[in-house]
Amino acid sequence: MYLNKAFVIGNLTRDPELKALPSGIKVCSFSVATNRVWKDKNGVRQENTDYHNIVVFAKQAETAAQYLKKGASVFVEGRMQTRSWEQEGQKKYRTEIIADRVQFGPRTSGGEGFTPKSDGAAAAGKASTKEQPTAPMDTIEYPEEEINPDDIPF
Repeated sequence: MYLNKAFVIGNLTRDPELKALPSGIKVCSFSVATNRVWKDKNGVRQENTDYHNIVVFAKQAETAAQYLKKGASVFVEGRMQTRSWEQEGQKKYRTEIIADRVQFGPRTSGGEGFTPKSDGAAAAGKASTKEQPTAPMDTIEYPEEEINPDDIPF
């Protein structure tokens, strides 16, 4: 049995680039940065960033290009693929994640996350509006009494 599955949660390093294949299928490509933080053997905090090339096809490509922008948080699920080509007599390689699913992350604090990209006039009008106050978030109130394991039906 074989498995080729990739899950990446990170931030876009650049705006998505939308193109079309000769067949007319849309292709969107962008790069996602993921960070890893750990402490070395001396207890000093270390940090490392990895960059992942993402390719999305069809309707999801159009949606990603429309709503994602540099710095946006995103979850990508797909498969790893390495392609190769020859350039100036030298063999080149590129490893990419071919996305099966792209899920947008939380909106930015300014409330502007995941709004469709538009022309300058609409963006200028939006910039002049005042920020709306956010409604209080519903919370779950847990009972303070002890839970008896014998009361659990399974």
